[in-house]
Amino acid sequence: MTERPDAAPGLRNLITDVPGLQIGQAQDVAARTGVTVILPDNRAVASCDVRGGGPGTRETDALNPENLVDAVDAIVLAGGSVYGLAAADGVTAWLGARGRGYGLVTRPGVPPSPVVPAAILYDVANGGDRDWGEEPPYRRLGREAVAAAGLEFDLGTAGAGYGAMAGSLKGGTGSASVVAADGLTVGAIVAVNSFGAVTAPGGRAFWAAPYELAAEFGGLGAGGLAAGPDDWGLAKADPQQRMNTTIACVATDVVLTPAQARRVAIMAQDGLARAIRPIHAPFDGDVVFALSTGRRPMGADANFTLARIGALAADCLARAVARGVHAATPWPGVRAWRDL
Repeated sequence: MTERPDAAPGLRNLITDVPGLQIGQAQDVAARTGVTVILPDNRAVASCDVRGGGPGTRETDALNPENLVDAVDAIVLAGGSVYGLAAADGVTAWLGARGRGYGLVTRPGVPPSPVVPAAILYDVANGGDRDWGEEPPYRRLGREAVAAAGLEFDLGTAGAGYGAMAGSLKGGTGSASVVAADGLTVGAIVAVNSFGAVTAPGGRAFWAAPYELAAEFGGLGAGGLAAGPDDWGLAKADPQQRMNTTIACVATDVVLTPAQARRVAIMAQDGLARAIRPIHAPFDGDVVFALSTGRRPMGADANFTLARIGALAADCLARAVARGVHAATPWPGVRAWRDL
């Protein structure tokens, strides 16, 4: 079975086209940083795959298929390097106060334990105000983001991608979705803070151009995609700025087991390789989560359907990378894609 021509982006062309998902975002303008929360309506099966050489994560071991907990209550993507992991504390507190979480012991006076995996990117050297002493803003930003969750959200300089850079261009938060001919839905959200470039050398064409749908990031086509060996175009050139990380989540409405979600996360990493050059470097911390809202049955041919989901997720993630950079707005002294 090949993709039919009537496969297309969902209504919003956002990860929230996957039924059962909401997204919340918050940012601190002075600190040039932010947080994105992926919030399922109900506890959701999830997994992750880590490829970068310098990751920063929380509760990813809990997602291993052999472990006790088989679902999450939210996933957090945050700026702030190690400080940003505190955003998950804010989300956990917000969920727990509303009775959401894993309940090993169910009786009055015993709160649930929300499972909130997280990944962070490095944006603390982008010129923002980091004079926060012992009170970094991330716990607050986590609470603000989850409380703001809904179906619509901003792309570009927003959420976890607020302070991000994509090579030497302004990075940002991107999202995309696809609804296949049979109704299967896949979406992606990403905070693009890459060492590598998202465009081919010498032009404006995105590496993700072959996967673009409906001119969603400029419609320039793939004609300008070429690069010589060791020519990385608009990748970061300053040795002091090689602290990066692109963090993402892909989602589907198809029922997945934890092991199947892990396979989707692995396959979805290819989307980063299609959209960013180079990727998964020693100083990147690239992480991709995969999540299932469990609204559609897997069907009889599970392995084939799983392959379809993984392939669609990779394409969606590549598109989301380009959409995030395409929508980003510049800062003084920092170019955005629109300035090329």
